[in-house]
Amino acid sequence: MTQSLDNGSTTTVTLAANAQQATDDSNSDHSNTLGAGEQDVFINATVTDEQVINWINSRRSIGNLNIPAPNHEQIKAAVACAVTAPDHKKLRPWRFIVTEGNARHDLGRALLAAAEAQAVAEGEELTDKARQKTYNLPLRAPVIITVTTAMQEHKKVPEFEQMLSAGAAVQNLILALQAQGFSSVWRTGLLCNEPAVKDYFNVAADDYVVAFVYTGTRGCEMPPRDEIEIDDVLSFRA
Repeated sequence: MTQSLDNGSTTTVTLAANAQQATDDSNSDHSNTLGAGEQDVFINATVTDEQVINWINSRRSIGNLNIPAPNHEQIKAAVACAVTAPDHKKLRPWRFIVTEGNARHDLGRALLAAAEAQAVAEGEELTDKARQKTYNLPLRAPVIITVTTAMQEHKKVPEFEQMLSAGAAVQNLILALQAQGFSSVWRTGLLCNEPAVKDYFNVAADDYVVAFVYTGTRGCEMPPRDEIEIDDVLSFRA
């Protein structure tokens, strides 16, 4: 990768990329080792601070994702970035569960059980169309990384701070996936903390599912993001 440089301050980063990325269904195995013809290429690249900021600003949520998807080593690299999130007292108040392949159907059944229980509680009944739609939700991407809290009682670290740490970990995760060439979308939904879903992920009653990070490869080019106005959310005091 070639970076054009300007006269601004610079940051040296190490980028990891596959020399050749598999594009067939074999990627769905997500093996822990790279496939034939693939090797890790590490490139020392000097980029400006402005380029890093512009790259972060380019992040977009992509709803429909296909293969290739990140393999296990790429997911581990992304999670290693995720856990650098601010973590007061190093409580590590987050967990990451990767769902792929046929396990997506198991997650679909958990979501369906949650939707059915929710409907019963509201005195309603799901239509066949709604049942099928709910069951198919995890099939919108080849890989889903579920992030949950694992909060601990600590007199100096309230629960809300640990929840925010989990959210920061999700953002790091998404950016690390983007750095490796993958798109993603952060989903939750009304079912994510229903008992059937929390039981499926072994999430304690006082903890939360904070993200379903759907990830894979986008099938279209996204237009540039419109500039986001910040004046109404930013203030300075001196």
